[in-house]
Amino acid sequence: MPHLSILVVGAGIGGLSAAIALRQAGHDVVVIEKSADVHSSIHGVGIIQPGNALRALDAIGCADACVAVGYGAAAWGEMVDVDGVHLHDIQGIRIEGTRFPPMNGVTRPQLHDILTARAAEVGVVVHYATAFEDLDDRGDRVAVTTARGVFEVDVVVGADGVRSKVRRHVLGDDIETTYIGQSAFRLNIPRLPEIDRIVLQVAPTGDMAGFVPIGPDLAYMFYNAHMEVPERIPQDRLASRLRAYLAPFGGLAGRVRDEFVTDDADIVLRPEETMGVPTPWHRGRVVLMGDAVHTITPHLGQGAAQAIEDGVVLAETLSTHDELDDAFTEYTDRRLERCRLVVETSLRIAEWEMGRLPGFDNVAATRHVLDAMARPL
Repeated sequence: MPHLSILVVGAGIGGLSAAIALRQAGHDVVVIEKSADVHSSIHGVGIIQPGNALRALDAIGCADACVAVGYGAAAWGEMVDVDGVHLHDIQGIRIEGTRFPPMNGVTRPQLHDILTARAAEVGVVVHYATAFEDLDDRGDRVAVTTARGVFEVDVVVGADGVRSKVRRHVLGDDIETTYIGQSAFRLNIPRLPEIDRIVLQVAPTGDMAGFVPIGPDLAYMFYNAHMEVPERIPQDRLASRLRAYLAPFGGLAGRVRDEFVTDDADIVLRPEETMGVPTPWHRGRVVLMGDAVHTITPHLGQGAAQAIEDGVVLAETLSTHDELDDAFTEYTDRRLERCRLVVETSLRIAEWEMGRLPGFDNVAATRHVLDAMARPL
């Protein structure tokens, strides 16, 4: 593909990763982001980086920095019962040809700092406080209207997340996410010695608390609460509500409940949403990626991984085709079934947690996805 001018809408994990990969491929890349700065665009506390995420991050020069500041686990995780008694190991996969652990955990601010620094290093220009408003695909160029003026470019990449405004220019107005019946509590806690991998603690009812190491001395806890409709719990009641959910637990979850679930301000609560993987992923000179086209619940820790992979594959296909339509078609073909497996399996795990899939083997399903993700992109 000849040299292109490319506008990426959204400076999240996927948008920055795509921008870096596209710039490394020789294109001029500008990113616009509605948030005021890098840190105001960050949502959540920590993030899981499975082996396939690290492989994709390595392709854009960011994996080593993530492992250096994070926590590289020797195995993916384990499952324990409500009292903390060991049930299952989940070994995870070391991807052949890489030097990375099966799982690395980092804080979201650290990951954004790494991606932002790498983007600047390779020459990506990022405009904050610049909200996307509309676009006009004129056939030979695309005019993008923003709060700060109009950009004229060859290609627009919609990496603007679950509430994507670019999506309607490809898929129309009828595609929406669905709330799954769970909302996730998350908070950072000290990394206790037993949190040396992902620890999933499950009650007989299916209720599950989880713990993820994200640094030598730091971890985060999550709890997927069953809520038929997403509740807006007042900030000053989050700690007491989470402690109530954790009341049946002993072991690790019980200790964390009693010692660390104390400050409402430290807790993040987000509804969990999903979206199938609709097609097409492109129209004309506009192409979608990440949550804009495959919204993934967090049950496999693959949401960010898939967005990073999208960016790497998109840059590759634009480098190997002379026509945009051919490049975008190959990009979608290479990504579609992989993303669909993650979306659908993550949702099944959520359904199992909520008691809607009796007999479902969560451990086997997780291993199947990790094996699939270890395959080449």
